[in-house]
Amino acid sequence: MPELPEVETVRRGLAPTMEGARLERLELRRPDLRFPLPRDFAARVEGRRIEALSRRAKYLLIDLEDGATVIAHLGMSGSFRIEAGAATDMPGVFHHERSKDEKHDHVLFHLERQDGPVRVIYNDPRRFGFMDLVNRAELDDYPAFRDLGPEPVGNRLSADYLATRFADRSQPLKSALLDQKVIAGLGNIYVCEALWRSHLSPTRKVSTLVTKTGKPKPELTLLASSIREVIADAIEAGGSSLRDHIQTDGTLGYFQHFFRAYDREGRECLTDGCGGTVERIVQSGRSTFYCRRCQK
Repeated sequence: MPELPEVETVRRGLAPTMEGARLERLELRRPDLRFPLPRDFAARVEGRRIEALSRRAKYLLIDLEDGATVIAHLGMSGSFRIEAGAATDMPGVFHHERSKDEKHDHVLFHLERQDGPVRVIYNDPRRFGFMDLVNRAELDDYPAFRDLGPEPVGNRLSADYLATRFADRSQPLKSALLDQKVIAGLGNIYVCEALWRSHLSPTRKVSTLVTKTGKPKPELTLLASSIREVIADAIEAGGSSLRDHIQTDGTLGYFQHFFRAYDREGRECLTDGCGGTVERIVQSGRSTFYCRRCQK
């Protein structure tokens, strides 16, 4: 499942093409993806100008001029590609073959820009993604967004905030960080990487990071900054591109080449002077990678 940096990479790849363009036609080649497409979807968006592309957690948001917002989720294998005239994508060094079978091109945005027409195509072989249409003013009440915590970027995610969520709780640290009600959009890969950076064990009880007076301990301050930094680094690298994820120009992100814990089972820990070995354990059905020697 694409994580936040992957979705942010897609947003940044689409924004220069889609923002400011007019959606002349929405071509729907099937009535559903993971769920049925919105009723009268095409009629409700055609002719509208695209004001902005944004993101909430792992969801892409396409804001239209009439106050409506298209919500798009990539699921397991969803991706967008851009076609402008005879122009073709120029994949980078980390090229990943994506589906070119038109039967997997399910939703086509036919756009009109000042420099000519362009198509943005949503392709999804497994059809685990979905699209919905809501009023922008009602986004906070949308079921997927209603209880989301703060984004793992910016200053809203602070040690003080985490202390309020962790105090008097015995939950393992990793499972708490994966709770979308605590932090929105933070997934398995980047939790493992942030815990490695902050030298914290994924099995540690969250309450041990908070003082008796409810204040964050120094370890929690380091964790908050590590989360923000690992997400920023992954976005800068274009995401991790594990399995199906690709950027909108057909290239892969390359953060996976900078993993320090995730998927490094049996390899030497990269913490200076540690000398330990990265282990793999299973927590709540998910693989966790960490070094028992330096992560306490």
